[in-house]
Amino acid sequence: MNPYVLTTLLSSLGLGTTLTFASSHWLLAWMGLEINTLAIIPLMAQHHHPRAVEATTKYFLIQATAAAVILFAGTANAWATGEWSMANMSDPVATTMVLAALSLKVGLAPMHFWMPEVLQGLDLLTGLVLSTWQKLAPFALIIQTSQAFDPLLLTALGLTSTLMGGGGGLNQTQLRKVLAYSSIAHM
Repeated sequence: MNPYVLTTLLSSLGLGTTLTFASSHWLLAWMGLEINTLAIIPLMAQHHHPRAVEATTKYFLIQATAAAVILFAGTANAWATGEWSMANMSDPVATTMVLAALSLKVGLAPMHFWMPEVLQGLDLLTGLVLSTWQKLAPFALIIQTSQAFDPLLLTALGLTSTLMGGGGGLNQTQLRKVLAYSSIAHM
């Protein structure tokens, strides 16, 4: 890959994460998540191997679905409250949809099934970026909006993720799948 293109994509990853970290507005947070997704797609597909293309397609479809749900939940919350602020998540339907979408984006159990299959098709360096850096922005949004969520639900998601990640990684013989389940367990 051209060094200029690689530099642009890696700085776009940083820009998307920073934009999401600094946002208190649902539209800006969504834009940061989309910049992150669109920056890693070419890095995932840079090896023109059928497995890499399949993993990239799966990742794009999952992330696009989660982004659409986040945008819809932000719109529903703005409709109910009159503002796009993330601090005012009072609509229970929008709050549930945001948590489900962010759980899908980050790979929390029970919405983690895409993660091992996607990581299996990538090289180790891109898999490292996917399982670490790409989870920072959605996880920051979960932390920023955590006061709107039921603490028991967050605890249940964490416990489920730990159990599913630990159990899923037990009988694996492929390193990338072990790393994927480890990433799921550590969420």
